[in-house]
Amino acid sequence: MNYGYEAIAIGRRILLELFRTYRTLLLWVIFPISMLLLNGFVLAEGSKITTMESFKLSAPATLIGSALFFSCLGGTMSTIVSERESLTIKRLLISPINGVSYFLGIFFAYATIGLGQTLIVYTVAAFWEVRFSGSIALGILVILASIGSYVGMGFVLATKFARKVEDVNSLVAGVGVPLLILGGAFFPTTFLSKDLLLITQFNPVYHMSEAFTALSTNSKSITSTDMMLHLRFLVGFFVVAIASGWLAYKRMLKSESHL
Repeated sequence: MNYGYEAIAIGRRILLELFRTYRTLLLWVIFPISMLLLNGFVLAEGSKITTMESFKLSAPATLIGSALFFSCLGGTMSTIVSERESLTIKRLLISPINGVSYFLGIFFAYATIGLGQTLIVYTVAAFWEVRFSGSIALGILVILASIGSYVGMGFVLATKFARKVEDVNSLVAGVGVPLLILGGAFFPTTFLSKDLLLITQFNPVYHMSEAFTALSTNSKSITSTDMMLHLRFLVGFFVVAIASGWLAYKRMLKSESHL
């Protein structure tokens, strides 16, 4: 069995477990819808723009900054920590499944969830005549790179700092909320001061959100300086996050094998 079949099998197992405990999936459906509605109406009132314009700006930021962050990063952390507690990781060590397949399987599971949330967000936004105006192929690549970055970060945080499932919420809140606020998930970054705007240049969520917003609204050319900066940062962070997540995963396997 090659890596692809094994990864799909592991991803399906994770998704089936989530379907059995349907409350988590239900919350991941409700959360992006509620955040989109809140962001859309608040932005329309606060910025004095039309509801259609506000939802057009809110949809990509809500998807990248809120929906994918909590489902893909928080979900990855919860999966890894719970499988360590249930000794599933130890069973994997004595099974013929390759470690690469497990890593890819988690990405496959949360990429499926992330793409589902993308459809949900833009289906709801379509009621306000919001359409994805840019390159769909490049938009999907940005979404997958964002999901991969969150999954990689989830591996690092889960293996380094989370010992129990209860630790996941505090880590996501402590690390995530500042990144989301500075990344434009809850309000446009134009509301930030100059000093805070400088900090956002090192925030991966900001570059993910800005790149996807520019693509979805077709407000910037792909070859523009700003757009290339966002895409280069996203690609670079994706590579670093995946590499860091893989190294953290390998160290976790070594530590689990000695316990």
